[in-house]
Parts: sequence; structure tokens; C-alpha cells
Amino acid sequence: MTITKKLAACFSLFFLMNASLCSVQADEGDRLFTLRVLPLLKEKCFGCHASTPDDLKGDYAVDSREALLEGGESGDPSIVPGKPEDSVLYQAVMWEGYEMPPKENDRLTKRQTEYVRRWIELGAPWPEEAKQQEIREAEWAVRENEDGLIVDTSGGTADEWTYRRYQPADTWAFQPVKSKSDFDPSPGEADHPVDFFIGRQLASAKLQPAERADASTLIRRATYDLTGLPPTPEEVEQFQASSKKDATKAYENLIDRLLASPHYGERQAQHWLDVVRYADTGGFSNDYERSNAWRYRDYVIRSFNDDKPFNQFVMEQIAGDEIADATSESRKKDAAVASNIGFSLSQAEGAVATGFLRLGPWGTAMIPQEEARQIYLDDLVHTTGQAFLSMPLRCCRCHDHKFDPIPTRDYYRIYAAFATTQPAEVEAEFLQEENLSGFDEKRKLVEELLAFAKADLKTVNDKMEAAAKAWYAEHDLPYKNENARQKDPEDKKPPRHVGLTPEEKGIKKVREQDVWIWERRLERYQPMAQSVYNGPDKWSNARKLRPAPKVDKSWRPPTFILTGGALEAKGDPVGPGVLSATGLPVKGSAGQQPVEDDPWRISDDLSGRRLQLARWIASDKNPLTARSFVNRIWQSHFGTGIVKTANNFGAKGSKPTHPELLDWLTADFIENGWKVKRLHRLIMTSDAWQRSGSHNNLKHLETVDPNNNLLARFPARRLTAEEFRDTALLLSGELNREMGGVPIMPEMNMEVALQPRMIQFSIAPAHQPSRTPAERNRRTIYTYRVRGQADPLLEILNLPNPNESCELRDAAAVTPQAFTLMNSDVVTDRSIAFASRVQSDQPNAPATQIHQAMRLAFGRTPSPHEQSSLLEYYKKMLAYHEDHTPEEVAYPTQVTRSLVEEFTGEPFEFIELLNVYNDYVPDKKPWTVSAQTRAMADVCLLLLNSNELLYVY
Repeated sequence: MTITKKLAACFSLFFLMNASLCSVQADEGDRLFTLRVLPLLKEKCFGCHASTPDDLKGDYAVDSREALLEGGESGDPSIVPGKPEDSVLYQAVMWEGYEMPPKENDRLTKRQTEYVRRWIELGAPWPEEAKQQEIREAEWAVRENEDGLIVDTSGGTADEWTYRRYQPADTWAFQPVKSKSDFDPSPGEADHPVDFFIGRQLASAKLQPAERADASTLIRRATYDLTGLPPTPEEVEQFQASSKKDATKAYENLIDRLLASPHYGERQAQHWLDVVRYADTGGFSNDYERSNAWRYRDYVIRSFNDDKPFNQFVMEQIAGDEIADATSESRKKDAAVASNIGFSLSQAEGAVATGFLRLGPWGTAMIPQEEARQIYLDDLVHTTGQAFLSMPLRCCRCHDHKFDPIPTRDYYRIYAAFATTQPAEVEAEFLQEENLSGFDEKRKLVEELLAFAKADLKTVNDKMEAAAKAWYAEHDLPYKNENARQKDPEDKKPPRHVGLTPEEKGIKKVREQDVWIWERRLERYQPMAQSVYNGPDKWSNARKLRPAPKVDKSWRPPTFILTGGALEAKGDPVGPGVLSATGLPVKGSAGQQPVEDDPWRISDDLSGRRLQLARWIASDKNPLTARSFVNRIWQSHFGTGIVKTANNFGAKGSKPTHPELLDWLTADFIENGWKVKRLHRLIMTSDAWQRSGSHNNLKHLETVDPNNNLLARFPARRLTAEEFRDTALLLSGELNREMGGVPIMPEMNMEVALQPRMIQFSIAPAHQPSRTPAERNRRTIYTYRVRGQADPLLEILNLPNPNESCELRDAAAVTPQAFTLMNSDVVTDRSIAFASRVQSDQPNAPATQIHQAMRLAFGRTPSPHEQSSLLEYYKKMLAYHEDHTPEEVAYPTQVTRSLVEEFTGEPFEFIELLNVYNDYVPDKKPWTVSAQTRAMADVCLLLLNSNELLYVY
């Protein structure tokens, strides 16, 4: 070959390689722009620098290559293709000169700025839309790459969302729960599964676990965890003796005894009521009483005591009424549906169970009906997601979820599943197991208040109607009563409130409200339930909700995606459905059939939507439900869950500290019939739960594991508000262990009890405690919970606000707690009763009384130093009390209220009766006991304030 031919061949090869290189670079540039740079520009820049005049700032647009080459007000081009360092755009995102985006929180990461630099270096290509789409579709065909994985869903409102990628760690909760046989390694027959998984992480961190706690610590810890009460001294001593003989058998017997206690259900129900936001009133401006809510509270207690499978518990709360319809022998229409449910439910039980759907704060006053309806349905969707799935759904009400694979379409599908659900107080016969004691006496007190209000109202109305009759006679018109003339023209009826003074006008409004309030409270004693029914939308007043007398069964609610959550911005229509990211289609959950070949859709029927949703949520194959509840049970024993954000398993929630342990426990929970008591027993028989709270190398442990995530030692916790009050009542001998029934009214700070609490047009009734100690000194779970008036003692000890789901109680120690526990009348009363109890056992023997008080409070005897110190303190306080006589405080039987009349602006006063104090039976008070009792009460008050009592170790 000649030199010329060789050179020609070399030049040809060079040009081919160069052309190939350019082609590769062009492809790289197009892909980089389409997949990296353009999404960044849309997210970070288009809001202020798109070409539309309303959005354009600084006369600078970045939404086309031409605009970038043209630049902004300065006239300099934003990009110099091939030269990123000379490009203003690159300098701006690097915060060199210009700072774009201008907020620190929006600033591009190092990786993102490199995308911009490389794109400009490659010539800043901006391919046509068709080419961009081709690139995107090729990328979407790859399910998982270095950027993450694509999660299959029902689809977002834009392709960019539908095909976006997630880090696997952020979607862990949507992955199927592994079978126990799939774990490698897995616990052997001799291994306790909890200790197997926790032990592996401790070994990896080279940490030694703490020793086993002593017997007295274990029985106190277990008794509080399972019943919310302390063990008695006799129970402590018996357990200590049994443990010396056979520690394992003694401990197992203890757990079995506590799980069989009726107080177990009260303690476990409190956890659940925190999550579902239980209260006896509706909140908002009127805070209307939900007179029969107590039946749902008792249903929850019974469910835990009966060890009802949790999946059944879930279904009953979401669709108890529909289950009752499907399984009732008298109304059964579809035997196949009934058999698939697997259990039956009476109409009354179903109505009470679905009280869950009535627990959120809700009102209709001064809110358009359509908006009030939206608020109710939004609340159901969000709460269902939090409570049962640990997936807050409010974040995708306005748009596709920003962090989790939940499209707004799925939000409105669940919204549609509830769209036929109407809140109402429905008839529901009392159950044999419900506590109806004291109904007659309590009803009598309410009837007295109702009669007083009616009499006062009649006096005012009679005067007004006499003046109205005179007006009609004067104008030669036939008389019409107040209701009949309401819509008449102004010149055909007397002036509003004719003949009344400004004060009487105000009293009329107040008494009208009072009549309604007391008539509503009488419903506590009627066989009714706060529940729901399926039917068309209708005008509603939260003050009184009743089922429609006749239901149009052909009615179907139109449901749309509401853009931005706005009723006025209806988007695509949607039907009822479920969360698609779980990978569990409707057909896969208990044999249900999908609708319209859509695996995530459920029936459009008027009734049955909630039942299909409930069965999907409670399915063995649902990856969220069982995990969520297992984590809550773990949290109840260790203070925090394996996932610390118990209401949020999404990307912005915490990641599980022991993911394999959570999955193993979940798989075991499902395989064993969703039985809750078995899960408690499994966790509490582990070494991890029985460990001491102290550690022989605490300094090293806190360095390696400062948050105790690895559980080398047991975490101490403070008593909850309910546990403290119940403990104080138990120690004082005042606790009435009666279960269930209408709410009790404990004594509270008198100033708070009588403070005026505004509601629409009036003042809410004052808090009147239950008449006798036996009635009011019951467990705290039975107290009346008013959204607009928290009990000061319980609130200061972090009782959660019932307006939001509480995933974990706040246990912060703050100064007002110490002031309250040392100085409040309520705690003082408990200390007096406590002192009286120990004095009755050993009169005239203060040293022995102190010994017994310590034994009752701590389950142990005092040390010689403790005994002598407390005895010395008793003597000092006795000297003080012998020189000081407490002043008696009288209970008021009425209070004068002041308001301003709405239309005249004139102030007026009225009387509120406090009739419970007419024959009130008070607790022991300082002025009713001797100086010796008051001095011993001061000793008991110290014990009630001690860390040894206030904390569980």
C-alpha cells in the first residue's frame, strides 16, 4: 500500500472515530439534559424564570435554549456552549456572583451543579420534545438502576411523577413482609427471636447487654406495661419468693396473670385511643357533646380483653355496620360475602365499632355544607392512613406525594371509598356486657338542669309572645307563633324578640342553647351510638345528626381529583380504590374482585365500599397494616418503636432500627392469627425486655449507642398522666375498679372547672364533678374528655391533644409539673387519703405508718436513713399544722355568668346552676382531718412526687 493510500485510510479512520465520539457526546448531552438538567430547571427555576410574563423576573427566562443564549436584563448570555466556567447560569448555581436559587434550602447539591456543568460542556443541547420523550421512555423501561427504583402505582398526574425513582430504603414499608422461612440466618429452635436479632446487632457493635433486672423491678415494669397500675406489696413479695424457686416459671405465670386481668384491656385501649383521637365532644366553635362516644371506648377495652384478632378489630371499626348487614341472619343476602368475612357481628356491635369514623374534630357551624363534608372525608382518609397503615395521607390531598409513591389519585380513591358514609347518631340496643349502672341518678341531675333552662326560657318566651299578640292585634293581623312567622315579610310580623329587654334577649339565646345541651346529654342514657350509615349527601348540622328516613339506593357520589385540594378545581373523575404502591390488588385481598380491569379499584355500590377497603387493609398480604400494629406494640413496651415514627412509615419517617426483627415479628403475628396477647407474651419473655436499666459500662455504651437504639439496657420511662392519677388513687385506697359506662367527671382545679368557655351564642356548661367519690375516683380512661377544656393535672403530664393522632406520648419534664404535683388540690387530696389509709392500719404509730406508706408506694421497705429522715420531716410538719388551721372552702351551687347580647351590644347576666353540689359528697379535705393526718399527708405527698414512683425502670 502506498503512503498516500495509508494516509487516506488513517484520515478516514480518524473522521469516523471523531464522528462516533461526537455522536456519543450528543447522546450523552441529550440524556443529561432530559433526565437531569430539565427536571432541575423545572423544579428550581421555572417558578420565577419561565417565559410567561406573570412568572418572569429580571426579564430572564430559562425555559428554552434560545432564552438562555439571549440572557436577561444585562444582555449577557446565560450559557456559553462548551464553556461552563464562562456561563452565568453555572456561576449562579455555584453561588459565584449570582446566587440561584436564592434560598439556602433550595441550593443545588454538588452532584446537581456537576450535571449543569457537564451539560454546558457538552454544548448545552436542548433536544426536541419527541427526542426527550424517546429518552424518557427508554429510561422508564429500566425498573432499577443506580438512581433508585420505579414503584408501580395507579399513576400520578404527570409522567415525571409516575416514573420517578425512589431509594429502596425509602420504600421499605411497601415491600412484602418476608415469611419466617425466608430469613437467613434465622432464629433456631433454642433462640428467642427477639434476642436473636437484637443480639446480632449488639455483637456487631461489640456491646455487652445488661444483666437481667431484679424481681421487684420486673414485676413493677410488667404490671404497668400490661395494666397501667402498680403491683401491690403482696404481689411483689409473692413474685420475689416464686422467682427464688423458679425464675422462669414465676415470670411466665406473672405475664399470663396480667394478660388475663380485665385491667389489661383498659391499658391497651389507652394506647389505641391516643392514635384514633378519642374524645367525648366534637371540637370546633361549639364543641358539641358526642353523648354515646363512651360505647366506642368500652368496645375497644372489650376487644383487647377478649384478645380479638387485630385484623377483625380493623374491619369492625371501618365497616362494622356493613359487616353486620352482611352477616346478620335476618338480613343476610349473599352467603358468599358473609362466609368470606369469617366472623359475624350484631347490628348494635357494628354501629358501636364504627364509632371510629366519628372520632375526629368536626363541626358545621359557619362552614358551607360542601366544605364541611370535604373536611369530614379528608379527616377519614388521613386518619385511616395513620392509624392502620402508618402512612399519613394528608400530604397527597393537593398533589401527588412529594416523597412517597402515593399518587393523589389513590388519595381520592380512598376518599371515594368513604364518599357514601354519613355520620349519624343511630339506634343501637345496649349490649349485655355494657355497664348501665347509675343511669337513673345521673339522668336525674341532667333533667334538673333541663327543667331549669326550660322554665327560664318559658318565662322569656311567654313575655315575648304576649307582646307579639298585642302587635298582631294592633295591626289587625291574625296571630302567628314564633316559628310560624319566621319567614314572613318584615311588615307582616312583629320585630324580632318583641317586648324583651336586652338582658332578656340574651337570656333567651342562652336558654335555647342550654335546652339543646341538656337534651343532648340525656342521649347518653339512650340506646344510641355515634356511628355512620350509607346514603346520599344531605344538609347536616353537627348538633344533631340522624339517619335519613329514606335512602335513595341508586345515588352514587361523583368523586374527582381536587387540584390543590380545592372543591372548585375538579380534575379527573375517580372511583373507590386502595393504595396501589403496596402491590396488593383488590383481588389479592380475601378473594375480592377488581372493578373495570383496574386491580386497585373497588365497588361503586352505595354500600360495601368500606367493607372492601377494610378487607384490603386487614389482608394478610398487606405490607403495612400488621407491620404498623406490631411496631405500636413494641413501642408500648420499649418506649419507642422499632420505627420511631409510629404514624409514618414513609420516606420522611424514621427507618427501622431492626428491620429484620420487625418483619419476623410481623410474619409471626400474621401466621398466628393476628393475636395481640401472644405478641405481648413473645416480646416480654425476651431477654431484651427483662434487662436492667443500668449497665456496668454505661459510659462506653452511651458513646457507642447514645440513643439506646441497640437496646443493650432497658429504657426507663415516666408514668403517663393516666398512670399517675390511677396510681395515686390506688395507693390512697380510693380507686374504684368498676369498668365501663358513661364518662365520669373527676374533681379538677375549681378555677378551671368554672372558667367561662365560649361556644356559639353562649357559654358551655361548667365542669361539675361526679357526685360521690365512688363515681369520680375510677380509672382515668373513663373520664370525660372535652376537646375545649383539658383537665389541668392530666394536661401538665402530657395528656395528648385529641385533635391530632398521637403516635407517641411526650414525656418531657418541665417545671410546671413539679409545681402541680406539689401544690394542686387534686394531688393534695390524694395525699390526705393516702395518709388516712396508713393511719387506719396503724393509728398513733407514725413510724409504722411511714414504713407502710413506703411499702405501698414502692413495693419495698424504707432504709434506716429514709425512715429516720421521713419521721423527722413528719414531726416538723406536725408542729406546723398544729399551729395552722386550714380554711374551709365551700362548694358553689350556682355561678353568675356575664355575656354581651349579639345584636344590641348590651351586657347581661344569667345564672348557671351547679346542682351536683346540692348533695355533693367530697373527698377528704385539709379542714376535715386532724393535724396528724395533714402532717402524714405531707410525707405521702413526697412519696407521690418521688422519681421512684413517677418512673418505671
